[in-house]
Amino acid sequence: MNVLVTGGAGYIGSHCALALMQSGYDVAVFDNLSTGHQETVDTLSGCNLPGRFLGFQKGDLLSMEDLDRAFKTFQIDAVMHFAAFSQVAESMKDPGKYYRNNVLGTLNLLDGMRAHGVKKIVFSSTAATYGEPEYTPIDENHPQNPINPYGSSKLMIERIMDDYDMAYGLRSVRLRYFNVAGADSGGRVGEWHEPETHLIPNILKSTFGDGKEFSMFGTDYPTRDGTCIRDYVNVEDLADAHVRALKYLENGGETDFFNLGTNSGSSVKEVFGSCERITGKAIPLRVCGRRPGDPAVLIADNKKAKETLGWQPERALDDSIRTAYGWEKANKQH
Repeated sequence: MNVLVTGGAGYIGSHCALALMQSGYDVAVFDNLSTGHQETVDTLSGCNLPGRFLGFQKGDLLSMEDLDRAFKTFQIDAVMHFAAFSQVAESMKDPGKYYRNNVLGTLNLLDGMRAHGVKKIVFSSTAATYGEPEYTPIDENHPQNPINPYGSSKLMIERIMDDYDMAYGLRSVRLRYFNVAGADSGGRVGEWHEPETHLIPNILKSTFGDGKEFSMFGTDYPTRDGTCIRDYVNVEDLADAHVRALKYLENGGETDFFNLGTNSGSSVKEVFGSCERITGKAIPLRVCGRRPGDPAVLIADNKKAKETLGWQPERALDDSIRTAYGWEKANKQH
């Protein structure tokens, strides 16, 4: 089966492309390289795995011509869709960019799928569609009231996918991630953002002694140690869930949505302590006030993914930090 991975040159998309090829799927990557990297594509194309790397097309979801070319060139049977802008703060400042790229881009992708008879898509959604938690752990029945344009754009896409299933029989699985962490245990791909906004890589970058310090935002939350608690799911476990979601659709599974998390949380202080322990270094720290819009606790209820997809997160937070640190050391020039 030929799978088009949009955003496959990025962090999560590249790990899922590896997992697909490891499972025997043939993969084509479609990416505009605005946040993904040519070096990542080169790594994927050089991997000797059961599934083949069909090729890379530099293209944009806002161009129907680019999408048509990809579907024709690679004879696509299914899609995994990661291509999106994903910075919450930026989405607040420039919502138009997010609605145009994320919503209109996905509409183009779905219409391209229809034009080429492709009926299965696994979509990278987000816990940001839930907004402020009314209760935790958050299950799939939790109200979806996003509090930023990024989360709103993803929720709009989920609703569009429901309509495309009803009208056109285009089936989707939407995977709502909590916090993703770690890197490929083989060191082939990892997290590489410019600038980096995620907690664990930013803590690890502070170990290199080049003047970077880690900022801890808010130590007065109503949690066990005063810092925010988040649910960190390992990126390789996440990739496994995507392969299972595609198999679920292949086996006739209906359009559905699943939370991907571990059912447990780690506080910012606990993550910081784990990073110090694993790196063996004292990390320079600056304590700051709370950031607006940061809920105290975000933890996933992952029971539905376990029951329906047979998915079980296997790796602990320490595993994610260890692989992330290996990646950061190997790629310090980034």
